[in-house]
Parts: sequence; structure tokens; C-alpha cells
Amino acid sequence: QVKVVESGGGLAMAGGSLRLSCVGTRRTFSSSTIAWFRQAPGKEEREFVAYFRSGDYTHYASAVQGRFFLSWDNAKNTLYLEMNSLKPEDTAVYYCGTSRAGLLSRLPSAYDDWGQGTQVTVSS
Repeated sequence: QVKVVESGGGLAMAGGSLRLSCVGTRRTFSSSTIAWFRQAPGKEEREFVAYFRSGDYTHYASAVQGRFFLSWDNAKNTLYLEMNSLKPEDTAVYYCGTSRAGLLSRLPSAYDDWGQGTQVTVSS
């Protein structure tokens, strides 16, 4: 059974940092693209944040470029999203999704399996 679990959300002050984790079964992540999306309060659409695929394929949304960083721990089958210089507009539920086909896409529709989300709140 495919399973993806996010953790690490919480409350941070503007300018602070948080680290999110996305853990999956090895079958989930093997040869997959793993992406972070977020859904802000009152927004219907999930917004692309960043994606990773083995072979050093990483890509960030312009809104987070230079502040957020991805790192992969193969031993733990975990993708981390290090979020620095947080802004109130980063407040959202953050979701981890996987594309089993390994698509390099900024669209939520390209991703097959999703976690339950983790709340990030940034206060000013």
C-alpha cells in the first residue's frame, strides 16, 4: 500500500525556520518524483513549492527560491524541506505528493499519492 506521511509543521515567527519531512515506503519513492505543494487559507488550488527526483533533479517555485531547500536522506527514505526566512504569506497546509512515473511537473494533477498535509503558520 502506498503511503506518504508529512511532519514538521508548526508555528514560526517571520524570519524564522522550520523543517518539514516527507516519508514514504520505498516502493512509493523508488524512481518517483517527490514534490511539495501548499494550500493557503481560502485558496482552492494547491500551489507548487518544489520537487526532487534522484539524479539531482530539483526545482523551486520563484516564491521560495533561495529560502527553501530540499534534501534527501536515502537511508531514511525521507525528503526534507528546509524553510528559512519565513514570511506570513508562507502560511499554508503543506502537502507531499509523489509521481510514480517520475514526471517533473509543477501541476498537482501529475502526482498520484498524497499525504495528509502539515500546517505551517508564520506570524508577523
